[in-house]
Amino acid sequence: MLADYLINAFATLFVTVDPIGLAPMFLAVTTGTSGVARRAVAVRSVSIAAVLLMIFLFGGKTLLHVLGISVPAFQVSGGLLLFYIAFEMIFARRQKRKSDTADKLAHPDDDSDQSHDVAVFPLAIPLIAGPASISAVILLASQASDGIELTGLIIVTLAIVGSCFVIFLLADRIERLMGATVQLVLTRLLGVLLAALSVQFVADGARAFFAG
Repeated sequence: MLADYLINAFATLFVTVDPIGLAPMFLAVTTGTSGVARRAVAVRSVSIAAVLLMIFLFGGKTLLHVLGISVPAFQVSGGLLLFYIAFEMIFARRQKRKSDTADKLAHPDDDSDQSHDVAVFPLAIPLIAGPASISAVILLASQASDGIELTGLIIVTLAIVGSCFVIFLLADRIERLMGATVQLVLTRLLGVLLAALSVQFVADGARAFFAG
């Protein structure tokens, strides 16, 4: 059971965060900066994202309780959100939207703030700790049956965020190695996987909702 839970958690978070797909985004928003500056941006962005995800991992259920939202209801809504993300991935809409956002921030208009901190936005929020990944950690935390599974989820979450840091440092090499075709195929395959996981979230939430 623990292994199944951790595998499911890793697959869900890996697909929603998509560390490999963030490589070109990181390059786009750090165009023209030195290697030292890029490393600083990478450290800050993953640190902020990790803190945010940990906050929602530990406090997400309490927040739902305060707002009067049941866990099954959030499972259904979160599953639908993840399915929408999967739909965008399969039909290459999500990558285009991310690319447009990154390109806009990498080449700001004359009237925009030149001192915009790209480590916070868009890298930490919403590219790493976005609505999908936040929903995923809350859903996965609500499914943890004991402290061991919750500890495993923490380790998996930090590992995924840590992989983003490694990807950022190797972004230029990864982009050249993979090429556009490989990235396109990988994005679609991960989208199909996320779609299946999101349907399972909705089914489990609906079952618990009607049972309650």
